[in-house]
Amino acid sequence: MITLSDINTIINSALFLVIKMSLPVLLTSMIIGLIISIFQTVTSIQEQTLTFVPKVIGVFIMIMLIGNWMLTELSGYINQLWSDFSQYVR
Repeated sequence: MITLSDINTIINSALFLVIKMSLPVLLTSMIIGLIISIFQTVTSIQEQTLTFVPKVIGVFIMIMLIGNWMLTELSGYINQLWSDFSQYVR
């Protein structure tokens, strides 16, 4: 029988995995946005769409670099969840 503690453990590990996997991509986007904002402040260019393309390119490159790690982490979590599935059904 699944208990409330088991549910909390599953939810905590899933949320931690989401944070761990999204952190590199979000940090990349944030750093690129900060650099572009500083550049815009220094040069007095106030174009709103200037940050969009570099952020998309940076996030795409980051996903290409760490995509294998992200997939490995997600696969490991799902394998662990499914291997313990018989304990949850009882």
